[in-house]
Parts: sequence; C-alpha cells; structure tokens
Amino acid sequence: MSVTERRRTSARRDSLLGDEAGAFASARFVRITPMKARRVVDMVRGLPVDDALALLKFAPQAASETVYKVLESAVANATTTEDLDRNTLVVSKAMVDEGPTMKRWRPRAQGRATRINKRTSHITLVVQPAVEKGQK
Repeated sequence: MSVTERRRTSARRDSLLGDEAGAFASARFVRITPMKARRVVDMVRGLPVDDALALLKFAPQAASETVYKVLESAVANATTTEDLDRNTLVVSKAMVDEGPTMKRWRPRAQGRATRINKRTSHITLVVQPAVEKGQK
C-alpha cells in the first residue's frame, strides 16, 4: 500500500471509534484523582449530549467542570470535523485512566515524613450519533 492510499486517521481514533461515525476529546494530566473523576464520568455515560451537559453544569463534584469542558470539546469536534448533528449525539464511551502520580513529602512528628500522592487523570469522552431501535 502506498502512502497516498493510506487513510488519514489517527491510531487513537481507530482504537476508540474504528470505522463508525463519531468524535472524541480528551484531557490529559488533569489534577484530580481518577476515582473522583470516574464518579462524574459514570453519571453521563450513555446520555444524550444536551442532558449530559445540563447534568454536569449543576453537579456538585469538582471534576464535573473538567468533564463538562471535555464533553463540549468532543461535541465541537463532532460538529465541525465530522459534520454530525448535535441533537443526535450520545456519550457512547467515557473513560478515566490514571496519569502519573506526583509524590510529595509531609513533615510529621519526631522528624519523620510521610508521602503524599497527588494523583492525575486522563479523561476521554467519545460521542456518536444515537442508534435507532430498529437498527442493529
């Protein structure tokens, strides 16, 4: 296969979407623990985009602001690069992976020190057009 015949898609897009229509966005090295971010991401998985954005806007969790921005970015990617209709989009995949952990030291009694782990997350959201009940 020559260079001109190759498809112009990234390996990341192929692993997330394959040949299906849709778009994704990710935020890497976010300074929030993956466990806290997963609580928020689990709330929006499978929801229509407008419902998910409304839910995130008023969610009390700290991670909801970051997930809101990532979801807005994914919707913008879908509408501009893929020419998909915003009203038909659904959050099909949502995942939070663990990023690098920053290690810090906290002084304790009698000259000792304990380690503080400041964890980071990689948040990825995939939006795809909703599948009608007659299909698939």
